[in-house]
Amino acid sequence: MILPSKHISESRSLAAIGGEILAQLEEPRAVSEIWERVLAARRATGRGAPLPYDWFILALTFLNSIFAVELSQGLVMRTEGRR
Repeated sequence: MILPSKHISESRSLAAIGGEILAQLEEPRAVSEIWERVLAARRATGRGAPLPYDWFILALTFLNSIFAVELSQGLVMRTEGRR
């Protein structure tokens, strides 16, 4: 689930989805804005399977649990250089 495997394609792994999320975080953004940007980027590149919202939230939670992102004042931001 976190990494691709025989039964989970790369486009459905939390690590890959997390990478797509991080690519959209040049600046702090609202969760809904990140969701829309990730979907738009996937459509533009024709990437893999459709992304369900629950997998997006799981990937965002995964990123938070490894301290890659944090939530501050309702916005999600990278935590590079912090911690």
